[in-house]
Amino acid sequence: MLQIRCKNNNVTKSFAEGASLLDVYQEFADDIKLPYPVVSAKVNNVSQGLKFRLFQNRDVEFIDASEGSGHRCYVRSLSFLLYKATQDVFPGSKLFIEHSLARGYYCNFKKRNGEPLTDDDIEQLKQRMQEVCDSDMPFRRTEATTEEAIRIFNERGFADKVKLLETSGQAYTYYYTLGDTIDYYYGPLVPSAGYLKVWGLERFEDGMLLRVPDWNNPLRLAEKVNQPKTFEMFAEKTRWDIIMRLSNAGDVNKAIMRGHASELIQVSEALQEKKIVEIAEEIDRRFHQEKDPVRLVLITGPSSSGKTTFCKRLSIQLLACGLRPMSFSTDDYFVNRVDTPKLPNGDYDFDNIETVEYRLLQDHLTRLMKGERVEVPEYNFTTGKREWNGKKLKLAGDTVLIIEGIHALNPLLTANIEDSLKYKIYISALTSISLDDHNWVPVRDNRLLRRIIRDYNKGAFTAQQTIAQWKNVLEAEDQWIFPYQETADAMFNSALNIEFAVLRTHAEIILSSVPKNCPEYSEAHRLLKFLRFFLPVSDKEIPPTSIMREFVGGSSFKYKDL
Repeated sequence: MLQIRCKNNNVTKSFAEGASLLDVYQEFADDIKLPYPVVSAKVNNVSQGLKFRLFQNRDVEFIDASEGSGHRCYVRSLSFLLYKATQDVFPGSKLFIEHSLARGYYCNFKKRNGEPLTDDDIEQLKQRMQEVCDSDMPFRRTEATTEEAIRIFNERGFADKVKLLETSGQAYTYYYTLGDTIDYYYGPLVPSAGYLKVWGLERFEDGMLLRVPDWNNPLRLAEKVNQPKTFEMFAEKTRWDIIMRLSNAGDVNKAIMRGHASELIQVSEALQEKKIVEIAEEIDRRFHQEKDPVRLVLITGPSSSGKTTFCKRLSIQLLACGLRPMSFSTDDYFVNRVDTPKLPNGDYDFDNIETVEYRLLQDHLTRLMKGERVEVPEYNFTTGKREWNGKKLKLAGDTVLIIEGIHALNPLLTANIEDSLKYKIYISALTSISLDDHNWVPVRDNRLLRRIIRDYNKGAFTAQQTIAQWKNVLEAEDQWIFPYQETADAMFNSALNIEFAVLRTHAEIILSSVPKNCPEYSEAHRLLKFLRFFLPVSDKEIPPTSIMREFVGGSSFKYKDL
């Protein structure tokens, strides 16, 4: 008999060898107090589907869709449900689940006959999806040699999955079936379609939007938000992929194997520099317009998006335009540390807008815009106090003031300045490559890997500590950054197509240091598993001015604080 400890209630019970997680859950269900239905579990801190069978003593924690791994499991299962419907209703069609957008997932859909997508098509797909859910059709997982899986996918014309598996280096592979439909997913699914009770499907731009449960309450759909500028940034990303002839991880790996890694890096960097030049030239044009010339550039983005390096590269291009950029730090306007707002657990909430003395900042910016000379404070991070050391600023006739920070687009910071005098930029690392047509790479994973590497290299935090903080970081971004991203005049994607291949060489050893007996191991294990789909590439070809250098080290820029 096995001894299985349920971490949800810290109770241990005996089970026969080969018992499934579903069997275990049924035994513990009455004593487990989860707010939402269970969709997956963690076994010794590794995410598993509920059909996973146990053959040794284990710790088990059951998960609902409000937890990260549970939410991903639910969304992956929805993706397979949609793909199943597309093949049943429109045999031979192609579905591309491209990226998260509008709090759902944008899907590009191509009929075999090339006809455009219609509202009636959407209704047919929804009806078929509901039929599969109502029948509680099971998701079945099959383990096979990678060679056998490649043969199966080759026969069905899945070139994207074939290239991924051919370059993965794995001896064995799992694939899934739903009825007579076969697909591949790199993480667990729910046991059956009957688990999928909250979802939606609707027309969106030139494709479809797969709507998913709200993170905070999986019993309801996430509220859709309008993101036309973000959609265009993703569309630009797709155009860049076409230029580089890359669609997925398999394409990247094949290019690396042919010796083209250096070329991929150079083209990616050139495309980013081209975009920065375009932004600088637009600022220059608006600076020289007769009425309401731009004098204030505001740059924001979520954690580890590359704001600091982008700011420095933009400053260089503005100098090339004949302007004189002056950086202005919101950090110097932090309230004294004792006055910093706190989180419910008592820790300082450094991401809160009330951390910044924004009323004083407003006054100083307004006076600077009027041409006045202003004495500005300097924040002493050692003492945790704002100091006045006689530092004074005044805008010259050719000066553009640049503010970079997580609150830069928050109207509270610049409420007294006319919008016509501002140029607002939003930057993020929008993942440029998916694993295959149905397995996207979450944008948050890209940024988390960057942050883990940077924190470790700086000696600031271990990988375990960075992962532990990540939930609070994401919650702060949802509250203080994302609501303002669509107000930007320009958006910039800081991700490189070959980025994960480079990050792998840095992240593997760091992630491997996370202890297996801590909760953060689950995320470290998932990230390691995902990174191993990419062939490793040395960072030696990454130029010293690259945004990636902000995270992997070796930048030619000097950073006051990251």
